[in-house]
Amino acid sequence: MTAASTRRRVGRGALGALALLVAALWVFPVYWMVLSAVTPDAYLRTATPSFLPTHFTTGNIEAVVSGSGFPTALRMSLAVTLVTVLAVLVFAFLAALAISRFQFRGRRSFVLAVLFVQMLPAEGLFIAQYKMLSTASLLNSVLGISVLYTAAIVPFTIWMLRGFVASTPAELEEAAMVDGLSRFQAFLRITLPLLAPGLVASGVYAFLQAWNEFTVALVALPSESAQTLPLWLRTFLAASINRGVNWAEVMAASSLLAVPVIIFFLAVQNRMTSGLVSGAVKG
Repeated sequence: MTAASTRRRVGRGALGALALLVAALWVFPVYWMVLSAVTPDAYLRTATPSFLPTHFTTGNIEAVVSGSGFPTALRMSLAVTLVTVLAVLVFAFLAALAISRFQFRGRRSFVLAVLFVQMLPAEGLFIAQYKMLSTASLLNSVLGISVLYTAAIVPFTIWMLRGFVASTPAELEEAAMVDGLSRFQAFLRITLPLLAPGLVASGVYAFLQAWNEFTVALVALPSESAQTLPLWLRTFLAASINRGVNWAEVMAASSLLAVPVIIFFLAVQNRMTSGLVSGAVKG
């Protein structure tokens, strides 16, 4: 074995060890949150922490789930996220197709408008958004908050999908049309399956943005009966502070909010990664 190959192996080993260290640093806060969620509060407050679930209990999670507000907030978050993801994929996909495959008057202006919207700070729109929803009687509604989320997420999603559409040769559709398919059939059978990774990647991005968003929801959902999970978590923490913080229940509430997203992301990470890479081939 030559000295050069030995250095390469040592270098790869060092990089692997560094990657494991970084992964451990990233995973530990999540692990500690989940561990605290299944540990009684009395043991959680001891001076010597335990890094293993030696006093496992589901009482904290049961207390949070059975408490007031969680089922309603969960239904609200699921409804808002589902509507937002579907709306974002439809509008962003059609816009990405338009700017990637067709030449039309105002195309450059449309692209510049998308870029400009991305640069607007969300905080500068709060007053206008509140007055708009209030005038339309859409405060504290799934439709109202979904419209705001869709408007905020669509611009970046257009740029994501534009790369996927541009990297898919239009000649594939033309060849299918020569074989007797209509334009719509060629798109449905040939192009759409090739764009599936991009749609998954964009859907995951929209899901994460809608599920975790807090500030816009704080403006558009002022009623406690129409809270999403991030708003409910703030209310739950405030109530816990008033009666003496039960950190085990707080960690259980945080886990119920975060862990489903982590599981969903891990389930689709391979398709999402391949989609992001394929979308970067041509832009």
